Amino acid sequence: MHPPVADIVHRLLGRAPATLDASERRALAGFESGAATSRDAGDEADARSGFGDRLADRVAAVGGSWGFIITFTVVLLGWMLLNSDVLARFGMAFDPYPYIFLNLMLSTLAAIQAPVIMMSQNRQSMKDRLAAQLDYEVNLRAELDIARINHKLDALHAKLDRLAQAQPPA
Repeated sequence: MHPPVADIVHRLLGRAPATLDASERRALAGFESGAATSRDAGDEADARSGFGDRLADRVAAVGGSWGFIITFTVVLLGWMLLNSDVLARFGMAFDPYPYIFLNLMLSTLAAIQAPVIMMSQNRQSMKDRLAAQLDYEVNLRAELDIARINHKLDALHAKLDRLAQAQPPA
């Protein structure tokens, strides 16, 4: 690392470059190489996700939609109507009031769906932390670039001052 970069890092972060964490080192490596630092947090999170993560997101997306709520309400009302009125007339109601089998299925669905939705929420929290980390890296890179530009402008200003002082008076 060139001394100006080490000096800029020390002035900006108040630490030696050897003590930087992984995200700061990535930002510094991008700064030194001139490579782009910004990345899409959604793409990064998707690249790191496994099948279970994607499945949890999908289940949460479906289970948390109006389409699911409306469809589920229609199915429940249909179940109750079928077992209370239609099939009951023929003595074929397989789950008459108080709908014990329906309650069992609803409890099972809730027992499975709740942890899956919590997994999806945890994944969203991870995405948020990743987005904050990537934002920090970009902000740090921008601060380092600005500090480098200021350092160059200061050096240029000092050189111009020396040239102006070396000029004989007109």
